[in-house]
Amino acid sequence: MDGGDARLVRTTPERPRADDWMLALASAGIEARLDWSPQAGYAVIVHESEAGRAGAVLDAYVEENRVVPPPPQPPEWGPTYGAITAAIMLCAFFVVTGPRAPHSIWFERGGSNAARLADGEWWRAVTALTLHADFPHILGNAIVLLIFGTSLCALVGPGAGLWLMLLAGAGGNLLNGALRGAPHDAVGASTAIFGSVGALAALQVIRRRRGATISAWRAWAPAAAGLALLGFLGTSQRADVLAHLFGFGVGAALGAALILIRARPLDVGAQLTLSIAAVGAVMISWLLALG
Repeated sequence: MDGGDARLVRTTPERPRADDWMLALASAGIEARLDWSPQAGYAVIVHESEAGRAGAVLDAYVEENRVVPPPPQPPEWGPTYGAITAAIMLCAFFVVTGPRAPHSIWFERGGSNAARLADGEWWRAVTALTLHADFPHILGNAIVLLIFGTSLCALVGPGAGLWLMLLAGAGGNLLNGALRGAPHDAVGASTAIFGSVGALAALQVIRRRRGATISAWRAWAPAAAGLALLGFLGTSQRADVLAHLFGFGVGAALGAALILIRARPLDVGAQLTLSIAAVGAVMISWLLALG
């Protein structure tokens, strides 16, 4: 092509980019040449009659090879001692109450007794979460709480995580008591622990749908772990399978509601306030029970 028929379509200071443009034009059957000057850098020149098509080819090439930044990751709170503190407090309270025994005021006043729940003693749904029948019972629950509770608090923060577990456990006990009826009476933190598993499952699935780099296996792992844990604990004569299922369901609903309402964890002050309020709610429930 001579100078009068030539048309400049692109310039760049980078030789690799210019070579890519030339290759794209060649693949479209457009004849082009590459010139260089200190002022403009590398210039892609085509015949005047091909200028419009060449521009369209290069526009399409640039669009196809545009580097798309990854979507912003849903924020997480990060490492926290919330669940560890809860496990330590449960173990310390077991030292105070001791195991289940006849005429124990703790178990008589604090157990999740279906008849008493139906009579309006709602606080039993909370106090029962802090009672354990024997040492293996508290030990097993404390260990599982450390695993799932820590993961939950790392996502939503310690205060929000504690409230998710507390509400899921209490809700599971209320639903279980309403369904089972008298003389059903249950104790243990496992309903709240299954609530943490349900909340984790809902949070991870929704986070993945919102663009978090979470594999399908990781998103559904909490649900699978919950089923495995349910199968394992279900082999025990002491296990209350329905309470575990209700805790899981309530926890999943609460976790989904939390992330749909607010994707970003609350700040430090709010988390601290929620943590203190969770401890306060348990203490008030016990004051009502013992009073």
